[in-house]
Amino acid sequence: MTRLLVRNIHTLVTMVAGEPPLHAVDVLIEDGKIAAIGTLGTPDPQPDRVIDGAHCVAYPGFINTHHHLYQTLTRNIPKVQNAKLFDWLIGLYEVWRELGPEAVEVSTRVGLGELLLSGCTTTTDHFYVFPQSAPTEFLDIEIDTARAMGMRFHPTRGSMSRGRSAGGLPPDDVVQKPDAILRDCERLIAKYHDPQPFSMCRIVLAPCSPFSVTTELLAETAVFAREKKVFLHTHLCETQDEEDFCLQTLGLRPLDYMEKTGWVGPDVWYAHGIYFSDEEIQRLAETQTGIAHCPVSNLRLGSGICKVPQLLAAGVRVGLAVDGSASNDSSNFLREMQVALLIHRVGTGVEAMPPQQVLQLATTGGASILGQPEIGQLKVGSAADMALFRLDRIEFAGAMADPASAVLFCGAGPRAEYTLVAGRVVVEKGHLVDVDEAALCHRANRIAEKMLAAAENKLGFSYR
Repeated sequence: MTRLLVRNIHTLVTMVAGEPPLHAVDVLIEDGKIAAIGTLGTPDPQPDRVIDGAHCVAYPGFINTHHHLYQTLTRNIPKVQNAKLFDWLIGLYEVWRELGPEAVEVSTRVGLGELLLSGCTTTTDHFYVFPQSAPTEFLDIEIDTARAMGMRFHPTRGSMSRGRSAGGLPPDDVVQKPDAILRDCERLIAKYHDPQPFSMCRIVLAPCSPFSVTTELLAETAVFAREKKVFLHTHLCETQDEEDFCLQTLGLRPLDYMEKTGWVGPDVWYAHGIYFSDEEIQRLAETQTGIAHCPVSNLRLGSGICKVPQLLAAGVRVGLAVDGSASNDSSNFLREMQVALLIHRVGTGVEAMPPQQVLQLATTGGASILGQPEIGQLKVGSAADMALFRLDRIEFAGAMADPASAVLFCGAGPRAEYTLVAGRVVVEKGHLVDVDEAALCHRANRIAEKMLAAAENKLGFSYR
């Protein structure tokens, strides 16, 4: 039995309903779970390790409900810095055609590293670009990398089957045939999916979007996922252009289309969800269909602002997400929380998004979306996923009237002092454990430059 004691935590935010923050408390971890919380003294037998939490605020590990990890290699590209979604996608598909195994492994390390450093302990990843020139085992690489880094992972097997020749947005050489997609989904579920409580890996099926997937594949995937008892995920209602595409090409509004293909229910969540009508919000609540809120990406692309206060008031399940690192240009989860705190106060009212609500989105909201109730709270018997941030820093001076909210209102998204996943220390004193961050950065930059140059050579113009 492995025992870890986090001693004398300044402020412990448990996210247990109705429980205020605790102060000057210890947390005992045994075999990846919370064994005790309180003034514990020196437990018997003595722990294998003791961490000093005297100057830290501790939270349940944050939960990221939507990402595209491969996009960490295509950030901050001048040609698409000022593009809206469809133009941004058309431009970047050409670079993503150059993805290969090493690019997938390195981009995963970068994205997971950023998440862990910002206190995120569970993440999804929506991988949907499978160039015909590359192997299809990209999710295997991501899963192996997540295991090595200690991240709790819900990889989503994305897919695109509607290429440009069939009226879709992506190039034909990055889409796949439906039978090949479903075969790989079956392979991944059989090999990696663990439905048990405290699972470190669960597979999700995730056709990309209405404008890149055929109606037949959407419907077949929904049936197949429910046969296999796995969850479903896709993009929906991200832009007005998407709504126009659905009305003109499919003859239905996006949510009507998804209902027609079987894509509503407690096992389904959508990324973005900006352009739902009031009536559609009620239908989301009635069907218990979830939403991954991506505020920074939605601002970066000029897409709009999700009606999160209205969704929550109606009873819709909502989690928080960083989205892809080419439309956010960061995988910093704490930054996402800070932006979520602020954007809903304009137009809706300053009281529309209190800090406690942001913390709920980042923890129990995400746990509900992913169907994993043993994460997102710190209580006896829950998963030992924790994020600790130091409060004795200049940006928090004068902010101790409410230490639980200091990291949301103050500073620019500090690094976690410690991040623990299933009781394993993966960030220590603000650095990734067993990762040379500078070497990883240089390696990622070399691969990113190679991909960009290859795309430029083929297209005959510059992205800079």
